[in-house]
Amino acid sequence: MRIGGVWLNHPGTQALCAVLGLAGHRILFVGGCVRNTLMLRPVTDIDLATDALPQVVVEVAEAAGFRVIPTGIDHGTVTVIAGGIHHEITTFRRDLETDGRHALVSFSGDLREDAARRDFTMNALYAEPSGEIVDPLGGLPDLLAHRVRFVGDPEQRIREDYLRILRFFRFHAVYGDPSQGINAEGLAACAALAEGVDGLSRERIGAEMRKLLAASNPAPALASMASTGVLRRVLPGADPRFIAPLCHLEADIAPRWQRRLAVLGGEDPGPHLRLSRQEQTEVARTKDEIGSTLSPAALGWKLGATPGADVVLARAALLETPMPPGWRSDLDRGAGSTFPISAADLMPHMQGQALGAKLKELEARWLSSDLKLTRAALLA
Repeated sequence: MRIGGVWLNHPGTQALCAVLGLAGHRILFVGGCVRNTLMLRPVTDIDLATDALPQVVVEVAEAAGFRVIPTGIDHGTVTVIAGGIHHEITTFRRDLETDGRHALVSFSGDLREDAARRDFTMNALYAEPSGEIVDPLGGLPDLLAHRVRFVGDPEQRIREDYLRILRFFRFHAVYGDPSQGINAEGLAACAALAEGVDGLSRERIGAEMRKLLAASNPAPALASMASTGVLRRVLPGADPRFIAPLCHLEADIAPRWQRRLAVLGGEDPGPHLRLSRQEQTEVARTKDEIGSTLSPAALGWKLGATPGADVVLARAALLETPMPPGWRSDLDRGAGSTFPISAADLMPHMQGQALGAKLKELEARWLSSDLKLTRAALLA
């Protein structure tokens, strides 16, 4: 099988592969660029693997006039900029020691050893500069079947890096086939080693959860996370039951992980997932307004069209009710509305606290009227 694409045939990319090849070294594309091309998904990063030692990659690339950045040269990775494109080139490696987060590696000349240390079979696929697929571990059938499966023994892979527990669920949500169900052997390993999640940094956990929640349908993966005890370690109190109804309501709406996180519930996600202040505000605002009685138009005026839509969708999912008729146009109407009363309308008869209280009272009346009360009606 052969792949192609603009990224693979880019002149800078092909020139880089050519200079390493002419120097007598093997160079192959690997990981996400190969996987995503086969799955007809966009390619955002170009990773390559080579039998050349890191310093050799640096020397050959610089001699050819390419800019080289020693990104992680001690671990075998350098970044080469060719034709304006960043290429991450890593020497074939094998693991000597791991502690569940970091690995002590040794460089290798064996492609199969390099493949054997990767997490999932669909990530252990390589491609020659010509686009010809190289599949040392037989992962291509798994990828074509959208089957997320660990390379070798799942427990051993997880003990090498406990983040792979979260990646397993995230990959199932993004790349897996929900109709097949999640891989049973991998699921059992995640359940057996769930405590390992506790040792991960909250930044890494948060990054994985953002990606998982942004998948088209994360409901099955989240349900599996809950069944293994992983979800409660990530976000205590989270309940995935309402994610499936939310995804159903979002059929023609772009998913937003913030909206789904609000529906997931549980403890304050800020410290657990290392959210930014703005992200915390978004999630908390959606949670707070779910229980309000504000109409879609009122939510559009108060929050804006997109945050207002988050509340309307989350409310319908949690209450298991249909979406209100005309909710989208009402949100837009609200977002474009202006409260018809200003302080000047009440002065000089009112001042200070009395003025503020009256403005709040009139605003509440206007919101409860679905923004339909006019200035005259409110002042009357």
